[in-house]
Amino acid sequence: MADESGQGVGSTKARSRTQGRQAQELQASSGTGLSASHRTPLFYAEHSARYERQALICEYQRITSANLIVVIDQIYPTNMTILEELLSDCDRNKDLHLLLSSPGGDGETALRMLRSMQERCQELTVIVPDMAKSAATILCLGANHLLMGPGGDLGPIDPQMMLDGKMIASAKEIVAAVDEAEQRVTKNPDSYTLFASLLADVNMLMVEQARSALDRSSSLMVEALKSQGARSDDEVKVLTEKLQAPLIDVPSSHSAVISADDAVHLGLPVIKADTTSEEWQILWSLWTRYFAMGCWPRGLNAIYEGQRASHDG
Repeated sequence: MADESGQGVGSTKARSRTQGRQAQELQASSGTGLSASHRTPLFYAEHSARYERQALICEYQRITSANLIVVIDQIYPTNMTILEELLSDCDRNKDLHLLLSSPGGDGETALRMLRSMQERCQELTVIVPDMAKSAATILCLGANHLLMGPGGDLGPIDPQMMLDGKMIASAKEIVAAVDEAEQRVTKNPDSYTLFASLLADVNMLMVEQARSALDRSSSLMVEALKSQGARSDDEVKVLTEKLQAPLIDVPSSHSAVISADDAVHLGLPVIKADTTSEEWQILWSLWTRYFAMGCWPRGLNAIYEGQRASHDG
């Protein structure tokens, strides 16, 4: 963010207008259910931060005439039910904007999420203020538009595996670690005990699942590109050829960065955010609230939010 002079964040006048409208939205709680006067003081106080975020969502929708939903989480099958809650009352005749931040997860679930959202709108725009990695990148490939902030980035389509039901690890890195351990133990059998302890959380079933997920990556990419609906088979083929190396074959690390400029060069429908616009100011104000809550990438808290629905944990 820029300094208080307003460079990069819009004019003082524009900020004042936005803040004034936000306050009006918060007071009226337009579209978010009962007004503040219809809630008990304690209940309203306990949930006031949620109502402020939903007021910002309402304001963004008023300006853009699009539905806005927020998904900040790892991507796994349990996401679907909560996503459907956000989409339940979306007007299919409007565009849908998704504010997304995710380290990735299950590519099959990303496809399901993508198809469900495309069914609920005219065009889908995915907004990436920070990071949308792996399975989240798959989801981005099926959007009609990608609005990326200055620090926004995509990443390799590298499936993520659950370890101990809590932490996630890269499928590519799991396979690489096991392969390296086998090679070293073959050369030096005495090192078996060391590598067995280092890979104690990895079993053969998990390794086979990781290999299968990696083999499926190219197909997931193609299916995501096709799900956009407006691309011809030839356009999908050209994009697939451009994306195969940077998204699947070449990256050796899950943390590899694909910036907005990189994504434009690869042929993706990227819009670089105008950080002085009123729309981006609302989005950034919304994003900083989630960041302050400890959501990804600052922590592991998940949130799903729309004009009327809100789930966090």
